[in-house]
Amino acid sequence: MPVNRNTLVRYKAIDRMLRHGRQATLEELIFACSDALMQNDKSGQVSRRTVQHDIEEMRHSRELGYHAPIVVVDRKYYKYEDPSYSITQMPLSSDDMLQLSEAVDLLKQMSAFKGFDGVEDVVNRLEDYVASKRYKVEPVILLESNERLRGLQYMTDLHDAIIDRMPLLITYKPFVLPEAETFCFSPYILKEFRNRWFAFGKRHDAPELPVCVLALDRIEGISRSPKGTKYVFDFDFNPEQYFKDIIGVSRYAELPVEHVVFRASEAQAPYIRTKPVHQSQNEMKTLDDGSVLFSIDVIPNYELERDLLGYGESLTVLSPESLVQKLRERMEKSLENYRNQEKK
Repeated sequence: MPVNRNTLVRYKAIDRMLRHGRQATLEELIFACSDALMQNDKSGQVSRRTVQHDIEEMRHSRELGYHAPIVVVDRKYYKYEDPSYSITQMPLSSDDMLQLSEAVDLLKQMSAFKGFDGVEDVVNRLEDYVASKRYKVEPVILLESNERLRGLQYMTDLHDAIIDRMPLLITYKPFVLPEAETFCFSPYILKEFRNRWFAFGKRHDAPELPVCVLALDRIEGISRSPKGTKYVFDFDFNPEQYFKDIIGVSRYAELPVEHVVFRASEAQAPYIRTKPVHQSQNEMKTLDDGSVLFSIDVIPNYELERDLLGYGESLTVLSPESLVQKLRERMEKSLENYRNQEKK
């Protein structure tokens, strides 16, 4: 008999409870399954026998091929014998690849309809991935990646916590602190920027402060929050509005939106025209020497400075004066470093 959606929801709930060497009682697994079903708008009543059957099926699942190494410790706690195991890391079977190929074909057809204009890129990447796995050929689409990037192992836990509205206990070490700190955190959203991932949410020890940003590569550990800890909501947080006026992930609440005007050289202007610095970018006019004036409306932050400085001598910021001065100081410091290097 095919595995239905409710069963898969329960399997995923059990898996979340047992990942990364965690252990849980049967009662905790029952509660997790019931809560997961309620979050998916399904009946939350799960019996003891159902969860026991789920555990046995996960150990010897024919349909899904899990063979989950679930063991019982002290005749009370369930855990994965292999702490690195997760049903989310199962390799795709030939049948899986066939079904995925069919799904890609369906998405390709749907992308031709109005309302699916943005799906072409996703379909192309999926199609390339399926072809490379199914036919053992090299992919023709290469995505930027960093295999040494830390913290990606926490993606699933954070994603599930956002979906389930579940607070987490996080051990985090900012670059500016000598030692790691541990605190409860209610995550709201995950965002990728320049091949690094960030979690946005609320620290429970400072609920009065604005939304907190955590870089995943600075997280040293994630576990369940203490029993009874409630998820902290911020009903004023709107991701679309939060990121609208910034580049990257840093937003300073005390700073207003600035009208930034910059001049791009004749050679650089076509690149900036086809790949805007920010979504608000406006082309103002072309000057006599072929250079082009552009403007953007953003809240200044470190990422903006880094992007503008990255164009080197091909781009000059004209206003506001506060940003011009900040960039001038950074360039003078950089030039001083090179001069000191020459003296050695």
